[in-house]
Amino acid sequence: MKYQVQENYLTIFLPGELDHHNAEEIRKESDHLIEHNHIRYVIFDFADTKFCDSSGIGVIMGRYRKIYMLGGEVCAVHTSERIRKILTMSGVTKIMQIYEEEK
Repeated sequence: MKYQVQENYLTIFLPGELDHHNAEEIRKESDHLIEHNHIRYVIFDFADTKFCDSSGIGVIMGRYRKIYMLGGEVCAVHTSERIRKILTMSGVTKIMQIYEEEK
């Protein structure tokens, strides 16, 4: 997994499959980075992601709740049509913005 911290922004470069096999690792590492780097903005980069299950949605929702409580924002970038459909069906698009490119 690759992470990038810039000021108070954390970009999480998600793997090809965001599922129960890697959800816990992403959850632990991103929470550690959020807490130790005063992160207020999280960007989920889906450029390489082809699949996302309920565990992956749980990772996204958990980071959203954490950042929301800190007064920050969460967004997603580089989503394929398939991933956008999954995010829409799960309700994620109602609480966070989806961008084609990083802002």
